[in-house]
Amino acid sequence: MIEIKNSPISEGEFTRGVFATMDITKGICFHQAPVVAYPNEEHEHIEKTLLADYCFEFGVGRTAILLGYGMLFNHAYHPNATYEINFDNETFDFFAHKDIKAGEEIFINYNGEPDDPELLWFDQEK
Repeated sequence: MIEIKNSPISEGEFTRGVFATMDITKGICFHQAPVVAYPNEEHEHIEKTLLADYCFEFGVGRTAILLGYGMLFNHAYHPNATYEINFDNETFDFFAHKDIKAGEEIFINYNGEPDDPELLWFDQEK
């Protein structure tokens, strides 16, 4: 249902994105990314690495690194996908926020809410 390819929006050494291999209907869960969760106190160690840009809040006092394709979705302020944290399953579940066509890149809003316009760290630096 999804695959990793080079993204036309990415530049530098990190050029990957997640793409649909078939049409995905709005509301469909198309990926469950398992997580490795850890206490926030340990995040200071992660902050010294490239992984810091790929971590997500995971409930109160915890942070998570996503496995599977979870860390490879690119950002858009008006995305075609969203995610829900599934604490019972310890996954981030990705859903089509809009109909997604085969071949289309799949985007999430890193702010968590699909239409949250708050500028992210990489846009604030510009």
